[in-house]
Amino acid sequence: MPGGRDVTNCDAPRWRRVRAGRSVERVTASFLYTSADDPRARPLVDELSREYDERYGLNDGIPSSVELSRYPAELFSPDGGGAFLLLQRDGEVVAGGAFKRADAATAEIKRVWTSSAHRRQGLARLVMAELEAEASRRGYTGVELTTGARQPEAVALYLSLGYAPQFDLDGDLEAVGYLAFTKPLIPPLE
Repeated sequence: MPGGRDVTNCDAPRWRRVRAGRSVERVTASFLYTSADDPRARPLVDELSREYDERYGLNDGIPSSVELSRYPAELFSPDGGGAFLLLQRDGEVVAGGAFKRADAATAEIKRVWTSSAHRRQGLARLVMAELEAEASRRGYTGVELTTGARQPEAVALYLSLGYAPQFDLDGDLEAVGYLAFTKPLIPPLE
């Protein structure tokens, strides 16, 4: 998908930006479906790599960010049953995420990330909603994902979005390793 597919419509998310408590400005955002190797995604992926390495360090002498190259880009393409999404605001990529086919009925959400300069604005929630909607449009009936014990903000997000933890929330999350979640999808309206 060389140029990507820009999905801008009347339902595009809007934010209010408040500067120094004075002026309010409306900003429109757009979703862009593209490929995992799109250069516009590079700053987000680079930042995600740095943060993985800072939070998790080395695993058996290997940087934790190696996890990001574990899956080939083709798995996140429509032909592979996946999708790779960027969220742009004012022409800048501010968040993104992807899913790949886990099985015929289930999409696995991966690489949900918000630029550190744009956090605490609900962008990850918008990305998740769009990824779930796209997976549903593609015929998936459920989604799954994993996160790590050192990402409490991600755990809180997934719980708030109705994801069911596949582990004991009161247990030792570090001992669990990958924290798995699942969620059924609502079929698209016809």
